[in-house]
Amino acid sequence: MSSVDAEGLLGMGNDVWPMVHAERAALIADLGQLGDDRWETPSLCAGWTVHDVMAHLVDVALTTRIGFVVDMVAARLDFDRQNARGVRRARGASPQETFARLRQLASRTSTPPAPLDTRLVEEVVHGEDIRRPLGLTRSYPEEAVRRSLLQQAATSAKFGGAKELLTQVRFTATDADLSIGDGPEVRGTMLALLLAASGRKIALDELGGPGLRAVRQVS
Repeated sequence: MSSVDAEGLLGMGNDVWPMVHAERAALIADLGQLGDDRWETPSLCAGWTVHDVMAHLVDVALTTRIGFVVDMVAARLDFDRQNARGVRRARGASPQETFARLRQLASRTSTPPAPLDTRLVEEVVHGEDIRRPLGLTRSYPEEAVRRSLLQQAATSAKFGGAKELLTQVRFTATDADLSIGDGPEVRGTMLALLLAASGRKIALDELGGPGLRAVRQVS
């Protein structure tokens, strides 16, 4: 498998938006079939329900560069506090109200001051945060997962990525020609590697290789 320089292959242009919009549309289609009793299901995000993650995606879709800076100042530069404030702001009086907001925002292209591929990470990873606890599955386009994984490989752990981890281990995809990092190998599908790179412990049982112990220690 080929070695990949994660920072060198990140998407830099507006070509990411069709993929972002496709992921939003797919999640909206899945959530449109959800019964009223499923919205409070715990998601893969600690302390957040499915409804909360949906509210976060509404907040993410509305975020602008200036708005993000203002929010971070108000949150005293605490990223987790900023996210929590955003969920409270975006969450409607009912799941149906929040869902309606998500539908209305599906085609937006606003973004915080971050690489555009982080918008794709938000949709794919949070899509799994919602789908897995609900027993839903999606066959993600390979390019969407690849670009999300490369973005997480270049993102610091303090912002939810795996840049530091990948100086200790090497992620090798079993379903694509992709290998990232330096150290003992961790093998799995790109989606499982993406979830592990994003701190989702649920994916660890889908991975193998001599580097897995190091991943478990930081997860």
